[in-house]
Amino acid sequence: MTTTTTADVRPTTVPLGWLLVGGVAVVAVTVLSLAVGAVSLSPGRVFLEVLDHVPGLRVHSGLSETDAQIVWQLRLPRVVLGLLVGAMLAMAGSAYQGAFRNPLADPYTLGAASGAGLGATIAIVFHLTGARGPFSTVPLAAFVGALVAVALAYVLASMGGSSRSPAVLLLAGIAVQNFLTAIQTYLQQHYIETIREVYSWVLGRLATSGWDDVLSVLPYFAITSVVLLTQRRKLDVLAVGDDEAATLGLDVRRTRLLIVAMASLATAAAVSVSGLIAFVGLIVPHTVRLLTRSSYRVVLPLSILFGAAFLAGTDVVARTQMAPAEIPIGVITAFIGAPFFAFVLRSRRRATL
Repeated sequence: MTTTTTADVRPTTVPLGWLLVGGVAVVAVTVLSLAVGAVSLSPGRVFLEVLDHVPGLRVHSGLSETDAQIVWQLRLPRVVLGLLVGAMLAMAGSAYQGAFRNPLADPYTLGAASGAGLGATIAIVFHLTGARGPFSTVPLAAFVGALVAVALAYVLASMGGSSRSPAVLLLAGIAVQNFLTAIQTYLQQHYIETIREVYSWVLGRLATSGWDDVLSVLPYFAITSVVLLTQRRKLDVLAVGDDEAATLGLDVRRTRLLIVAMASLATAAAVSVSGLIAFVGLIVPHTVRLLTRSSYRVVLPLSILFGAAFLAGTDVVARTQMAPAEIPIGVITAFIGAPFFAFVLRSRRRATL
């Protein structure tokens, strides 16, 4: 009864103020990312250059033709890719946490990212990299790997009984993650000619040579975000427990399957173009929840905005901290995420005392 009362008093519509903050964060990080690099550009002029391409607006930015090409052909594809990947990972983490009623669930700890990475690795080493339009076989192979990983973690957590406590599910996900990583390592060593390409997945990267990666991942983002946003009310219903949700008329198994499938598809698409970038799906939803004290009807859309801004901002640090060398973005997110993970564990422990 207490849980239901608490959920009832939480905001269920996205506050306009937080939407504005999220939108401003995305715009600010985008402009900063476009301005920072080997050739430094004025953020103000970059902002005007972006405005100049908005239909109906004509603004003179003052950038030279060469600088404009740097913005549109070199930097913007990478920035947009970072925004999409960050949004999908944060969205997937929020969806996993709601579907499993587990605050520690995210695409990494549940093994979905490792499964997606293994699927993509198999596609790479066996040269299954064809494409039909924007849908390439690499994200599809990653999708299958992500689904298999989540299913294995869920089944493994159920073997001891019907109860799936956060600790049991977490341990099951870690076990699946290590097992799939071992297979991936074997493939790397056996197919040594692809080890350099596959190894970049382990550390994560957003390097892109153009708009191809953006176009390949955009359909997956559109599909998964639309479906998950339509399911966010059902995530709040799942939060009260399976039995209570069923009495309210919700088809629990079908709803959870749909949410997990869409979250896994988002994870697979993100991993297929960026590699394994950990903790984004843990950090962003938890931070949004701590700041807004809201239900999933608020947390999920805000996680998309702040996840996009977080990863694009992290990428700025990754490519400027040791310039001209570049730190793998997965290293930066791990530096932030590991202490945050410890904080969540400590908070959960205090809550149970």
